[in-house]
Amino acid sequence: MSNPALLSIHVHPLKAAQGHAPREAVVEPWGLAGDRRWMLVDTDGRFVSQRPHPRMALVAAELLPGGGLRVSAPGRRALTIAVPDPVETVPVEVWKDKVHAVPASADAHAWFSAHLDTDVRLVHLDDPAKRRPVDLAYGKEGETVSFADGFPLLLTALSSLDALNSLIAQGDHADEGPLPMNRFRPNVVVDGTPPWAEDDWKRVAIGDVVFRVVKKCGRCVVTTTDQNTAERGKEPLRTLARHRRVGDQLVFGQNLVPESTGVIRVGDAFKILE
Repeated sequence: MSNPALLSIHVHPLKAAQGHAPREAVVEPWGLAGDRRWMLVDTDGRFVSQRPHPRMALVAAELLPGGGLRVSAPGRRALTIAVPDPVETVPVEVWKDKVHAVPASADAHAWFSAHLDTDVRLVHLDDPAKRRPVDLAYGKEGETVSFADGFPLLLTALSSLDALNSLIAQGDHADEGPLPMNRFRPNVVVDGTPPWAEDDWKRVAIGDVVFRVVKKCGRCVVTTTDQNTAERGKEPLRTLARHRRVGDQLVFGQNLVPESTGVIRVGDAFKILE
């Protein structure tokens, strides 16, 4: 194994849409700067994801200076969306969390409703410092998170993906592999660690920024969705069910909570502190 290092960084400005891979990113207490500050909700205020709407994978969301978005999708004109003025907030729901968010413009609602062929609204998280606490079963009082599923960052390891792809190649759906890392939608990918070593980490550092490793990431049908075509298969869930089941969850990757803030860069040393 080479010296462990940060292989790539991934920021997803809009929850469930395509992300981008900058060479560096600012780590804030609630996650990478700009990550999952925007989200779609249905008419009941519940978050919209790729689970029922795989066509979300076809939406490219570019983060603009100041926090706005430029969105595009095949067959649709691109749209620039400004950060809405937080004069009014609306209640929305992310899993079991009730959060207040700021509705975007009517043309943004219309653009996404047309793309998904269902009535949705776009909302913005104006103040991640106070809107949504991390699950206290894993976090500490005062720790918060953006519109991410549950925790500020998700880490995956390249060696574990290689090991998973080797297992897929031996299974009934070998033709679906090898799978790319974007199926797992991580924030940070590390290289130079043994396969599945992340199962046992408790605290890690990327460069000078320290993170607490709080929970293995349970995986869902999104991982079976080709992020370039929105088509679905059986893998990796079939293989995870055979080899990576923990209780009632199929796991890949680890959730992180920052213990400090700062800038991380591709190539930064990755250290296991505990």
